[in-house]
Amino acid sequence: MPRVKRGNVRRAKRKKLLSRAKGFYQTKSKLYRSAKESVDTALKYAFVGRRRKKRDFRRLWVMRINAAARENGLTYGQLMAGLKAAGSTLDRKSLAELAVSSPASFARLAKTAADAKPKVAKRAPSAAHKAARPKAKAAAATE
Repeated sequence: MPRVKRGNVRRAKRKKLLSRAKGFYQTKSKLYRSAKESVDTALKYAFVGRRRKKRDFRRLWVMRINAAARENGLTYGQLMAGLKAAGSTLDRKSLAELAVSSPASFARLAKTAADAKPKVAKRAPSAAHKAARPKAKAAAATE
């Protein structure tokens, strides 16, 4: 088997990795082994972060929409159910932007959602459900 000299390839590979570690603390940016570990960890966090970013932004939008909805006398769930019933196709990103930049137009949307919101009728608990509760049993026993 012929002998392989890897001088140029090895140097290029290490140089590339050390350039990725620029700005890291102390030996993590200077020594190959610790730089490699740090770069691998950083790439892992970057991969995870790209997925977390989507969750974090959705959470932020929901918080903003909820705050604006409560100013208009609705909860987040009521607002979203009302908008769905009204046939609105606005997504959470644009709703959050409306809530921050133009509260008046968001208030109109909230009014539309409140008008279109399906009314939920409260049912009276059934007799079997009442009998299963301990206080109801005790009250029934004393009568």
